[in-house]
Amino acid sequence: EATDKKWKVVAIDCGAKYNIYRHLSSIGCEIVSVPNTSTVDEIKAHCPNGLFISNGPGDPAAVTSTVSTLKEIAGTIPTFGICLGHQMLALSLGANTWKLKFGHRGTNQPVRDLETGKVEITSQNHGFCVDEQSLLDAECTVTHRHLNDDTVAGFKHNRLPIMGVQ
Repeated sequence: EATDKKWKVVAIDCGAKYNIYRHLSSIGCEIVSVPNTSTVDEIKAHCPNGLFISNGPGDPAAVTSTVSTLKEIAGTIPTFGICLGHQMLALSLGANTWKLKFGHRGTNQPVRDLETGKVEITSQNHGFCVDEQSLLDAECTVTHRHLNDDTVAGFKHNRLPIMGVQ
C-alpha cells in the first residue's frame, strides 16, 4: 500500500493515547503499533526508520521484558520514548528509576529545556523518575528538568540516537 509518509516508525504501545500517534502522523510518520511484548525480530521485521516507546501506567522496573528488548534494539535505530517509555529507555541503558513521593500529575507541569533555556508547561501523569547520577553514568546528558522538584524530565544518549522526555 502506498503512503505519503516520510518515515516508518514502530511504536511500542504501552498504553499510548491516540493523540500521540496523531501528532506523529501529522509530521510525516507512518506508525506501526506493536504490543510491548514484541521481540526485537518482530520490530526489525517492519524495517523502521525509528522506534517510539509510548507512555503507559505503572512502575517501569516491573516491565522487565520490554526493558530487555530495549537493551537489544535501542539506538540501533533512532529511538525516542515518552513518560513510561522514557523511564524504560533509561533502565535499558543501565540507569535507575525511583518512586516520587508525590507524582507529577496535571496539565501544568513546568519543564525547562536545558539546551534552549525555554520553559514549557507540560501535561504529565506519572509517579516515577529517572535517577540523574545513574543516567550520567550511563553516558547520557540531561536535556530537560522539572522545575517544581528539579528532577530529570528528559535526556539524550551521548553517542547513540536515543532520547526521552517525561
